[in-house]
Amino acid sequence: MNNFIFYSPTEFVFGKDTEAQTGTLARKYGARRVMVVYGGGSAVRSGLLERVERSLREADIPYCLLGGVLPNPIDTKVYEGIEVCRKEKVDMLLAVGGGSVIDTAKAIAAGVLYDGDFWDFYVGKAVVEKALKVAVVLTIPAAGSEGSGNTVITKSDTLQKLSLRAPGVLRPVFSVMNPELTYTLPPFQTACGVADMMAHIMERYFTNTKEVEISDRLCEGTLMAIIEEAIKVMKEPRNYDARANLMWCGTIAHNGTCGVGCEEDWASHFLEHEISVIYNVTHGAGLSVIFPAWMTWMTEHNVEKIAQYAVRVWGVPDSGDPKAVALEGISRLKEFFSSIGLPLTFKELGVEHPDIDLLVSNLHRNKGEFVGNYVKLTPKDSKEIYQLAL
Repeated sequence: MNNFIFYSPTEFVFGKDTEAQTGTLARKYGARRVMVVYGGGSAVRSGLLERVERSLREADIPYCLLGGVLPNPIDTKVYEGIEVCRKEKVDMLLAVGGGSVIDTAKAIAAGVLYDGDFWDFYVGKAVVEKALKVAVVLTIPAAGSEGSGNTVITKSDTLQKLSLRAPGVLRPVFSVMNPELTYTLPPFQTACGVADMMAHIMERYFTNTKEVEISDRLCEGTLMAIIEEAIKVMKEPRNYDARANLMWCGTIAHNGTCGVGCEEDWASHFLEHEISVIYNVTHGAGLSVIFPAWMTWMTEHNVEKIAQYAVRVWGVPDSGDPKAVALEGISRLKEFFSSIGLPLTFKELGVEHPDIDLLVSNLHRNKGEFVGNYVKLTPKDSKEIYQLAL
């Protein structure tokens, strides 16, 4: 196990009707003026936004609104939010939504107190040293952004989709999590969230770091819980306990708990980011295509942990042939993804003829000569993985 620092100060307020506590929580964390960030119309149509506003008014906290965040969030909304925050003298960002909304709020929070272009943080020209406070009312269990210091934004003019990690300053101070808010999520959106949270765990699980049994078991157990609860939710969308378990799994998957002491990989996420930025597909759907392809490629290059995953998570008998065991585990993963309505190929994703050379070129332009850690991928390797997704 490697040395590590684990710092996760977010206060999670979980359960039915908890959005009514938003104003009280904002006041507890010192908010004097809040900007509420949200996405499309669902927060409005469901009445959630109105309930959050009422809670802020009851706590006597002035606020302004920033709507229209897109599913693959872009820089233009961040620039707009930074300008509004400075004009309105906002000191807390309240994200009402899922990962895209939260990631946008985090980017705004970092950019407001910075003299330069917030994009400097994403391309490594600057480090986030201070930011406005961020808080969350979660509506979609998927990205885990409600408990992490991570954010992903797309630069619209260069089509760069890049991530930023700043856990010391961008973790939300509080996250309100009411599983009832997820009852009306479309099945496909629920399934994409499942793929996203599973991928967050597997990026940490597939590591070359030795003697990390506690992290391995946390990953395996959480993956098994996600699989079990996802099947229930697909059959019973208003099953509160299944929704609650799935929502908490999404948080655990990405708040750092599952990866302590491990060198993490993240190649599959980076491979997928190029797909979603060019073809504007849902991130979780892209992951359900790329992750099995990445794992299949790994059976020829670093099979040990793939085989362990197959045995421990999917119950594949250990025949003594690691590659065969690993391939059976991958097959069971693909069968599960397909059963909940997720794509397994570029064609099923709606990308009939992907420009693989462009994907590879952009990936290594953004991430360098080598991508990932489980096996450091060269452009040739990345191309082979994209081809396996055909």
